[in-house]
Amino acid sequence: MREVLEGSQAVAEAVRLARVKVISAYPITPQTHIVEELAKYCADGSLDGRFICVESEHSAMASVIGAESGGVRSFTASSSHGLALMHEMLHWAAGARLPIVMAEVNRALGPGWNLWVDQTDSLSQRDTGWLQFYCSDGQEALDTTLLAYRLAEILNLPIMVVMDAFFLSHTYEPVDVPSQADVDAFLPPYEPKFLMDTKNPYALDEVAPINVYMEMRRSIQMAMEAAPGIYQAIEDEFYTRFGRRYGLVEPYRCEDADIVFVTAGTAAATARVAVDTLRAKGERVGLLRLRMFRPFPAEAFRLGLAHAKKVIVLDRNCSFGAGGVFAQELKAALYGPEAPKLYSYVAGMGGRDVTVDTFSELFTMTRDQDEPPLGSVWYGVNEEMLRS
Repeated sequence: MREVLEGSQAVAEAVRLARVKVISAYPITPQTHIVEELAKYCADGSLDGRFICVESEHSAMASVIGAESGGVRSFTASSSHGLALMHEMLHWAAGARLPIVMAEVNRALGPGWNLWVDQTDSLSQRDTGWLQFYCSDGQEALDTTLLAYRLAEILNLPIMVVMDAFFLSHTYEPVDVPSQADVDAFLPPYEPKFLMDTKNPYALDEVAPINVYMEMRRSIQMAMEAAPGIYQAIEDEFYTRFGRRYGLVEPYRCEDADIVFVTAGTAAATARVAVDTLRAKGERVGLLRLRMFRPFPAEAFRLGLAHAKKVIVLDRNCSFGAGGVFAQELKAALYGPEAPKLYSYVAGMGGRDVTVDTFSELFTMTRDQDEPPLGSVWYGVNEEMLRS
């Protein structure tokens, strides 16, 4: 069925279709619409699940950790300072090898207070052991949530489905909502590999002695290393059933491109228009959209950028003291004498517009420079304000 849905509603539809049994969340703009919809579904019987109201995001994650430990499919959502408050529990979820799925709506961290998009909140959780997928539209948000449950329950690792504040979370667009029967055929009932069971009692999440701790952490890394191949097999099945696929990275007109844009989220849709505009002027330019960030799909990027001479990375985030996060990761993945020259730009933070003209200007700046500057260039900043 094709429906016009807000991005947040698209995620809620996927959670309903996944037959999630426990939802726990604390409201924080701009993720609130997701869990509002799910609360309605639990109340009116559209979803046979339990909604747990809690006093904080830390408690929300603790609740779904408990639910997953008890063997039921669970969900939560968060944003910005709410995600930051969850930080401790994110480590517990991954270390306990629990396949929780969370929608994370990118929003700036304060001070100063800002409700708009900045990807630093999710990227600051990159070392917690959670997989991360970045979505660019409502359809992808719905589909990725379903894919995430299938992948998480194979790997026994938690997954964040990440989306931009307002530009995606609060934007309405047509979305194909699959039937319950088709989703049931793709996503079977959750069968936990281990769970709390009064008939077979044992301790969970106990002290890890010196002789087992590294092996536990190595097992998480091994699951991460296996994730890209498993995901691609799952997505092949998804494509056969639903006719849609996205990949670890999504190339657009890269086959003969000398200069390639790399970005994530809704900015990638704008970049696609910029590519078409520049191509019409005879420029050999393409786009390689980042979808999977953890584990970082280094090999997919190496293949996608094999023919590029220059790479333009637009980050809507910053690791202070280092620069744009995606640029850092990509530079490390491509390192070597044959690597294309990488130009790092930080733009669009705090909801500032990233337009077709933005990408066109970044293209011209990059094309006309022989060597990239050290560090990230901040684009669109009011320098006079900084001097005042």
